Formats: sequence, C-alpha cells, structure tokens
Amino acid sequence: MLDGVLSSFTDEQKRRLEAARVGIAGAGGLGSNAAMMLARSGVGCLILIDGDRVEISNLNRQHYFPEHLGMAKVDALAMQLRALNPDIRVDARKLWLDQGNAPALLQEADLWIEAMDDAQTKALFASLALAAGKTVICGSGMGGFGGYAMRRRRVGGMIVVGDMKTDIDRHPPLAPRVTQCAAMQADAALEWLLTGSVGDLR
Repeated sequence: MLDGVLSSFTDEQKRRLEAARVGIAGAGGLGSNAAMMLARSGVGCLILIDGDRVEISNLNRQHYFPEHLGMAKVDALAMQLRALNPDIRVDARKLWLDQGNAPALLQEADLWIEAMDDAQTKALFASLALAAGKTVICGSGMGGFGGYAMRRRRVGGMIVVGDMKTDIDRHPPLAPRVTQCAAMQADAALEWLLTGSVGDLR
C-alpha cells in the first residue's frame, strides 16, 4: 500500500524493511510516535509492549486521540497503524515488562526501541537487551521546551538519543521535544535496518 510513498528506496531496501521485526518497549510519547514513523517508512512488523491505557493527560504528546481514551495503548496504536497500512503486521501485547518476561520477548525482534518512563525499568531492559546481543535504541532527555540540543551516541550495542540532560520529573514532557526524540529513535532504527550500523551524531 505504501509502495508509491516509498519509491525513494531501492528494491533491496524495501525487502529489508518489509522483513524487519522491530520491538517497541513502551507505547507512550516515544513509542507511539516512533511506531507511526516506522510504519510510514515501510517496516513490515512491529511488536508493541505496554500495559497501560490511554488517559487524557497523554494527549498532549502521544499519538492518541480522544476516541482512544480508556483503550489499551497497544490496541489503540495497533488500530492506527493498520489504518495507515493494512499490510503491516502488528503484534500488540498488553503487559508490563519485567525481569521475568523480558528475556524471552527480546528474542522476538531484530531490534528494540526502549520507550519506557520508569528509570529502573529502562535500565533493566537495556541491560537485558545488551546481554542478549540485541541492539537497543534508548531515549534520554527530552523534557521541557527549547533547551539543550538533541544528540545521538552509540555505547556498545546501545544507541542513546536525546539531550542527555533534562529529566521529565522536573521538566514537563511536551509534544515538540518528545516527538523529536521519537523521530531520532525511528531514524536510528531505519539506519540500522538499512545499513547494519549506527554511528554518533554530534
């Protein structure tokens, strides 16, 4: 369905994107926006993991609308992804990631985007992904407005994007910077899928 839109890709690049399985751990501001961008870019399969439901406070930065209030985030996001591209394969799982279920889930995708709020869960997931030999793209620093420039760093098998400074507990998460960080995560995922590597951006 998106062939016309994706005409700038070569046949080999389209094949790689169609065959890709990208996991997204968290379907909030980062995960929901990154998922939509990856779907628009031709990624064939997305695995969505989140145990939360859409609340009115989410609408200022997450890819949800008033009609989604009360729905499981993964179900609302899957519905939007399929509306955009009926051919996409979406594996939506309403659950919370923890040390017990993460190791098995990590094996189901080629690449993971870490898009969770809780700092301890973020760190646990990233460490488990690295131990499993999976590349993981994490977000760090996207609160407030204006402020520090967004960057991208590679640390072993982990790619970190964001301003590396702001804490959303002290700076409100708002649509422009949250979406910018999500876009950088999606861009890093595309680079990894199409070239096999991702470098630093300074």
